[in-house]
Amino acid sequence: MQLDLDSDVKGILRKDDTEEPFGRRDFIWSALGASAALAVSGPVSAQLITTDPAGLEHGDIAMRVKDGHLPAYRAMPANGGPFPVILVAPEVFGNNHYMKDICRRLAKAGYFAIVPDVYARKTDLTKYTNIAEIIPIVNAKPDTEMMSDFDSAAAYAADSGKADVGRMGMTGFCRGGRTTLMYAAHNPKLKAVVAWYGSLTGNKTDAMPQQPLDIASTIKVPVLGLYGAKDAGIPLDQVDKLRAALKASGTPSEIVVYPEAGHGFNADFRPDNYRKADSEDGWKKMLDWFRKYGVA
Repeated sequence: MQLDLDSDVKGILRKDDTEEPFGRRDFIWSALGASAALAVSGPVSAQLITTDPAGLEHGDIAMRVKDGHLPAYRAMPANGGPFPVILVAPEVFGNNHYMKDICRRLAKAGYFAIVPDVYARKTDLTKYTNIAEIIPIVNAKPDTEMMSDFDSAAAYAADSGKADVGRMGMTGFCRGGRTTLMYAAHNPKLKAVVAWYGSLTGNKTDAMPQQPLDIASTIKVPVLGLYGAKDAGIPLDQVDKLRAALKASGTPSEIVVYPEAGHGFNADFRPDNYRKADSEDGWKKMLDWFRKYGVA
C-alpha cells in the first residue's frame, strides 16, 4: 500500500523518502512531527526573524465571515493611510509566529497586511506537533470556503478605513502559494499576486475539485511565482507548465526558480528549509512586483 502524500508534505521530506513504502513512512511521519513542531514552539532557529513592531499598529482580530467570525492577524503602519493591501495566505501550520511576522514585515514596507486563520473553524493548527494530523485537516478545507474567507479579509480591510482595496495584492507560502493562485483566478480585481512554492497539482476531491494548473490559463492577474529547483514536491516540469499556461493566456507573469533551493526556502523558522540569500532575493522581487503593478 502506498501513502498518497500531499505535495506540501513532499516538500518537507527528502526526495528518496517520498518513494518509500507505507511501513517505512509511518516512521517518517513520526519524525516529521519535529518539523511541524517548529511552527509552534517559538524561536527554535537561530535564523528566526522577529520584526520590531515599533511604528506599527498590529494584533489579532476577529473578522466577519459568512458563518460568523474568524480569527485573523493584521498589521499596518501606525500613522497615515489608507494603505495598499496585501492578503496573506498561510502555510499548513496556522497563524504561527512566522505568518504574523510576514504581516509585520509587509507593514514595515507600507502595507495593510492581513492573514486569516483559515483552518480555525476546525482547530488551532499552531497547537499540533504531528504533521500527519495536520494534513487531513488542511486537505478537508473546501476551496469555496477558502475563497470566501479571503473575500471577507478584503472586506474587513475595506471596512477598516485604513486600507485601499483598489490597490490590493496577495501573497502566500507553501499551501498558501496554492491558495494565492486559486484566489487570483477567483478575484480578478487583485492588482498582482506572488506565490511562494505553491503546489500546482494534487488529488481532486470534493473540497478541491481543481488545482492551479487546471485554472492557470484563466488567471488575468499578474503572477510572480517563486520556486526551488530542489523542491521534492513540485517538479520543475510542473513549474514549466505553469509558466507556459500563464504566457499563453497573456497574463503578465514571471516564474523564478532558485537552483539550490528546496521547499519552504523563505521559512526562517525551519532551519533545514531556509535559505537566507534566496529568501531575501525573493522578498525584494515580491515588493518590486507589487510596485510594478500598482500595489503601492
